[in-house]
Amino acid sequence: MEAGKRNIPDIFNRANKLKIPHFQRSYVWREEQWERFLDDMQYASHANRPYFMGSVILKQQETQVNQDNIRTIIDGQQRLTTVILFFKALFNNNGTPEKFPHIFTTFNNGVILEHNYSDKPIFDKILLDQDLESKEKKSQIFKCYKYFLENIKSSEIDPNKLLSNILFVGIDLLYNEDEQQIFDTINSLGVRLTTAELLKNYLFRDDIDFYNTNWRDVFEKNDEIKEYWDQEVTSGRNIRNNIDLFLQAYLFIKIQENGINVSSDDKERFFKIDSVFNSYKEFITDYQMDKNAIIDELKEYASVYKNTINPKIVEQDIDKNDYAQRLNLVMFGLDTATIIPYVLYVSKKVSSQEEKNKIFRYLEAYLMRRLICRETTKNYNQLFRSLINNEINSFEKLKEIIEMKGEKINKMPSDSTVEDGFNNSKLANKYAKGVLYLIERTTRNDLNATELKYFNEYSLEHVMPKKWRNNWNVQNLTREQVEQRDDLILTLGNLTLITKQLNSS
Repeated sequence: MEAGKRNIPDIFNRANKLKIPHFQRSYVWREEQWERFLDDMQYASHANRPYFMGSVILKQQETQVNQDNIRTIIDGQQRLTTVILFFKALFNNNGTPEKFPHIFTTFNNGVILEHNYSDKPIFDKILLDQDLESKEKKSQIFKCYKYFLENIKSSEIDPNKLLSNILFVGIDLLYNEDEQQIFDTINSLGVRLTTAELLKNYLFRDDIDFYNTNWRDVFEKNDEIKEYWDQEVTSGRNIRNNIDLFLQAYLFIKIQENGINVSSDDKERFFKIDSVFNSYKEFITDYQMDKNAIIDELKEYASVYKNTINPKIVEQDIDKNDYAQRLNLVMFGLDTATIIPYVLYVSKKVSSQEEKNKIFRYLEAYLMRRLICRETTKNYNQLFRSLINNEINSFEKLKEIIEMKGEKINKMPSDSTVEDGFNNSKLANKYAKGVLYLIERTTRNDLNATELKYFNEYSLEHVMPKKWRNNWNVQNLTREQVEQRDDLILTLGNLTLITKQLNSS
């Protein structure tokens, strides 16, 4: 890795071709960013001194002797695209369009920046002064170029000053260096590249037809499907895209497959949540996995996942006898996403809906009883991984292996322990709300006058208020009675569900 100051001619070295990964996100900057960029250019030209514009990470690619020297843009796609469109408009506006190709083309007069597959046709047409179709003029690429054409005052901007004074922190990586780790370190406050974005470029390279059939049709076919996979989900302390949760869950299942014989050390290495993409790469390489077979299986599991996993269940009605829905509420209403890989495994491997219902019902009971008793969740990852590894794909097998835990850390709490939990446990509000909501959902029937609302529409209220002394004369109570009331305030028996609207009023 080499790092240092880079001006525009350094970044757009005509001996190199810059390339945005084929299936990377499209250009997304809008007028707010273009206006700020233009202000920065006017200031830098007027001040005539170095002006830094952030970091650019480029990664050297392995090429043949007769090929262009190619560097992939890891970070800086939006800025570098904007720089080129800005200078294209600037040279056109100041009457010197012939200067543009002397800076922003390769030595063989090729386009110096190869855009991703969706933006490339429009970007190339603009740089090569070709006519655009009406639908192409709706793209952000063209809108950016048009904005600069209409707003650049060429008399106020000296392009030569910008070429020498606009600086980036340039970081050049070798082809075998870990771009994700470096990107995350430098851009920790920015937008993280998702596992999906990295993985689809790794799996499909530049094969658009193969990509369209095996990725886009599964994850990006229409707005509804994209919305499902792109929705953000809280997983522990992290907020992640649903598609990343799926890709992690599939990997967790795959590396437990007995026929592959992944070593224990490698399993631990691949389980790192902050490096799922690298885990995929190393797993496929180290265990000589067939990429096409992985892609085929990903498609199968994606269909099962979409039919089973529903992060929006907290805002939807639940059938009290639909145990998949109830388990989704436990996963996404109570932050128990750790069990997603096992739920996906069961959904894929168990064909009988009755058997799946029995497993899901048992899992709900197991998780909720442990929650009520304030049992630790820190071993859940290991537990559910072992269930996959041991092919626990029936209710009887699951019940047997959980009951074998006895007094161990992952045991199923007894009825008496659960009763004690109801009497004494003081749970965090979201957990207490989950317990009461699922009980209410189970016991309420169609004859009840009030229909139960969605999970997220409720909050908790104390039956005996926290400040109960304001309404009861403490002088009439013994010390033990006062302590007992204080002790019971946060227990489940003193809590009730109330709509947020009522609570706020």
